[in-house]
Amino acid sequence: MTSAVVLIIAALLDYLIGDPWGWPHPVQFIGWVISRLTKFSLQLCQHSLTQRLAGILLGIIVIIGSGLVGFLLVQSARWVHPVLGIALESILLASCFASRSLRTAAVAVLQPLTAGDLPEARNILSNYVGRDTQNLSEAEILRAVLETVTENATDAVMAPLFYAIIGVFVPIVGSIPLALAYKASSTLDSMVGYREAPYTYFGWFSARLEDCLTWLPCRLTVITLAVLSGKPMHVWRICRRDAITDPSPNSGWSECAYAAILGVQMGGKNWYRGVAKHKPLLGDAIYPITPNSIYNALQLTRYCFLLWLGIAIAIFLTNSAEFPIRLYGGDG
Repeated sequence: MTSAVVLIIAALLDYLIGDPWGWPHPVQFIGWVISRLTKFSLQLCQHSLTQRLAGILLGIIVIIGSGLVGFLLVQSARWVHPVLGIALESILLASCFASRSLRTAAVAVLQPLTAGDLPEARNILSNYVGRDTQNLSEAEILRAVLETVTENATDAVMAPLFYAIIGVFVPIVGSIPLALAYKASSTLDSMVGYREAPYTYFGWFSARLEDCLTWLPCRLTVITLAVLSGKPMHVWRICRRDAITDPSPNSGWSECAYAAILGVQMGGKNWYRGVAKHKPLLGDAIYPITPNSIYNALQLTRYCFLLWLGIAIAIFLTNSAEFPIRLYGGDG
């Protein structure tokens, strides 16, 4: 019962409040630790082998450390008072979800774009994507926003929920440690998981581990989206055709599922620090990408999240209802 309450409160907090600007956030602390340890490690380790070993050590420390800190905080709060434990669990879990933050970021770009202020839209977009934005056309800005929204639907929304649900069934551990550990892995990947120097060897472990941890929730998300779309075989066919061409084992699948459902095409040429990079084309360009395409993608993510949440809560409530029967029932 407690697990269901925590999930519901966390989902409501994310939907209603999100991540208020200026408030402390676990990811900020995780990022601070990663930044300090990375700077120290790269100064100390100059050889490719030592950098790989340092990267592995960094990943282990940050991921296990994040889960352990979350576990200790929750246990301490429960020791003080059960209600305080539920409140802290809910807040920490809500911080692992980024559904509202994703929508807020998309709207922040779309508002000046639809008002015809391209320079402002490009400037705001630069806060959320790694590509060069100063020369993007309106169509390219819309594609960049849709790609960001659909890629992050998995690793910023659905995967944290997946590990929070799994954590409930892991004895002693619970939702918070697993959700925070995944969030730490995702943060590591975004900060050091690059093939370019100086992270070529140092970030290898973080990038591969995040790929592995996201693989299953990504496929489950794609399947869920396909079912929700009402045309599962079409979505699966497009993903099997295009997603496998993407170098990422997860983001290509996530983006491609949305592209197939919306009837749009993502991918193409992007510029990074003046260097052109070509991403595989995902989906068929049946319709152009519009602001409505982005809002529909956000709505699909919300439906997917709510479906998983509803199923998880139903399982938790069923288990909690059956437990007294098993305890006091029986044949005698």
